[in-house]
Amino acid sequence: MAAALCCGAVFAQKGETVKIAWIDPLTGLMAPVGQNQLKSFQFFAEKFSQNNPAGVKFEVIGIDNKLSPTESLNALKQAIDQGVRYITQGNGSSVAGALIDAINKHNERNPGKEVVFLNHSAVDPDFTNSKCSYWHFRFDADTSMKMEALTTFMKDMPDVKKVYLLNQNYSHGHQVARYAKEMLQRKRPDVQVVGEDLHPLAQVRDFTPYVAKIKASGADTVITGNWGSDLSLLMKAANEGGLNVRFFTYYTGVTGTPTAIGQAFEGRIFQASYNHYNMGGQMGKWQAEFKQRFNDDFYTGSVIHIFTALSEAMAKAKSTDPVKVAAALEGLKFKSFNGDVEVRKTDHQLQQTLFITRWQKADSKFPYSPENTGMTLAPVKELPPYVSSTPTSCQMKRPTS
Repeated sequence: MAAALCCGAVFAQKGETVKIAWIDPLTGLMAPVGQNQLKSFQFFAEKFSQNNPAGVKFEVIGIDNKLSPTESLNALKQAIDQGVRYITQGNGSSVAGALIDAINKHNERNPGKEVVFLNHSAVDPDFTNSKCSYWHFRFDADTSMKMEALTTFMKDMPDVKKVYLLNQNYSHGHQVARYAKEMLQRKRPDVQVVGEDLHPLAQVRDFTPYVAKIKASGADTVITGNWGSDLSLLMKAANEGGLNVRFFTYYTGVTGTPTAIGQAFEGRIFQASYNHYNMGGQMGKWQAEFKQRFNDDFYTGSVIHIFTALSEAMAKAKSTDPVKVAAALEGLKFKSFNGDVEVRKTDHQLQQTLFITRWQKADSKFPYSPENTGMTLAPVKELPPYVSSTPTSCQMKRPTS
């Protein structure tokens, strides 16, 4: 009887279904990215439901937010009304900012019905600095971390002399440009920024005028945080315009971009990310299964971080209650596909290894070919957490009770 009571306590949450509302675009120019990521969340919900330390089942509910903060707030209300207590989002830091504010207010006004925000890809550093929230946890690496990795790599490239900054005109794009300038000034003060542009998010269909400006500037290097259609259409225009520069990016591996690049730019596109296509091991098996099942590429590795962290935290808390789970997530350390990671207690930013990868022909050593292009992103530098980590100014306000 004592043993039965013991085990019942340990698995108090066993058999529960934990619902996660996925709020991201399923329509518009960024729909292909959203559709890929919803499949990714549902694929791993299935995997982790079969086996996790908390003994829970996961269900992911997809809600189209049309990349709109207003639509996202409606989606949040819809999810809460359905009894959902875990939210995930990542496409668009403008959306993430609106969700953080709304969840803070909801949790303050509705004790006992708290909601936790699991951020899979929105990388504005402010979310774990000046706008940090107890209810927000980020499983991607933020813009400052990725730019730290990129500029550390660029520091040792003497051929990088003239840089053009091309980014989307919202918080993420502004932060990419800001950190690029700050870090280049510190590490490579000899590098000139010869041009800077911000363009509307998910609205530009022809980047030819931007390519012409880059050419005219004399730049040898472009730094861009663009993603989705804003990167794939830029690369299409660069390809067609014969733009002979290097690109330093965050999202080359994301839906549509590998096809837009094709065989071009071999050795001249670099990406900073916390995962890549040629990691092998369990990640390699999952990627192969995902491709076989959906004829698509899995690239949002933070999905795995999220299900691993939730499972571990729920087992530790012996509960699926968001208040108890949030407390268990703080400072949580676990092994993931990219090594040892930690949910930093100070600001809820995941500390993790980052990789610089280079666009090149797939071969026997690096065989995975996104979108069947015959090309791949091969790792050229690995930056452990203590190198990729950046400081935080977060003054976290924690629940009093």
